[in-house]
Amino acid sequence: MPHLFVPNKYRYVRGERPNVKCILCAIRDNDKRVKNLTVYSTPIFIVSMNLYPYSPGHLLIFPKRHITDIRNLTKREELAASKLKGLCLDVLDQALSPHGYNIGLNLGSWSGASIPHLHWHIVPRFKNEIGFIDIIAGTRLIVDNPAKSRNKVAKLFKKFTYPDDL
Repeated sequence: MPHLFVPNKYRYVRGERPNVKCILCAIRDNDKRVKNLTVYSTPIFIVSMNLYPYSPGHLLIFPKRHITDIRNLTKREELAASKLKGLCLDVLDQALSPHGYNIGLNLGSWSGASIPHLHWHIVPRFKNEIGFIDIIAGTRLIVDNPAKSRNKVAKLFKKFTYPDDL
């Protein structure tokens, strides 16, 4: 069975998490108990680096309003989420020049959702990203520090502008 090795994620997976009701709401509220890797914010959404990325530049998009189901989005939120996904792709294209993307969300804990707050993953994918550890040990090693990637990506979000109705 393949394993994913991301520094410090082991403790998170085992249940060692900040003592907050919702990690994404805590990011929204600038709660000091959680690491805030926000790169862009609108009146209704936040874009953040993923603390435990699957690949360099892995972003999360989430509504500021605490909801857990995509069917609870307002029409305004649906439109804003769609525009933000496009903005994230533009920024990541310029910042990292990936060769492709995985974009998705998980609904419910049995789908793999470890955070009970609606959020999309924007995961850049790179040509030839598989390495010898993937093949020999069935383990994927991620070499990325999201705090460092955050600075580069956040600067680019300032360059790209989208309508104020986001």
